[in-house]
Amino acid sequence: MRLEDHIWDIPGFPKPGIVFKDITPLFLDPEALRSAVGALADYARSREADYIVSAEARGFVLGGAIAADVGAGFILARKPGKLPRETSSIEYQLEYGVDALEVHADAVAGGARVLVHDDLLATGGTAKALCGLVEQAGGVVAGCAFVIELAFLRGRERLRGYDVHSLIVYDGE
Repeated sequence: MRLEDHIWDIPGFPKPGIVFKDITPLFLDPEALRSAVGALADYARSREADYIVSAEARGFVLGGAIAADVGAGFILARKPGKLPRETSSIEYQLEYGVDALEVHADAVAGGARVLVHDDLLATGGTAKALCGLVEQAGGVVAGCAFVIELAFLRGRERLRGYDVHSLIVYDGE
């Protein structure tokens, strides 16, 4: 299946000059969704992941499905103040400011292998923050998995030292 046929370009979103890669058509097609989850789950199994961690919001859509397919636990990484128990937090740079993510402090047992997942790898800031959260909690980053990689933004370089796997790679805008 050609997953890229289910990714739509939306010019000018969220601002002029950006071509947004819209993954929601893939979510609408059961066969494409099953194919993406299956391919990412195969990668997670090959990396012997105990848990999948994903950042809100689109990362949650596939992250939970991958975890269920693999038989792994699922860790939610949320914006500050959204989780009810004690959390571990990390701040990271965005091109337009600073953001933060939190996970429950007890989410990762020492030495657990955690696959970092997001729908898209752009500059790598969110994925690098997720890796930091995993390691801060005593886990091991088993790998980083994405549906889409925007290679021209060089996010993979920011994840140097981690195994990175993307289903679709766009070399140019």
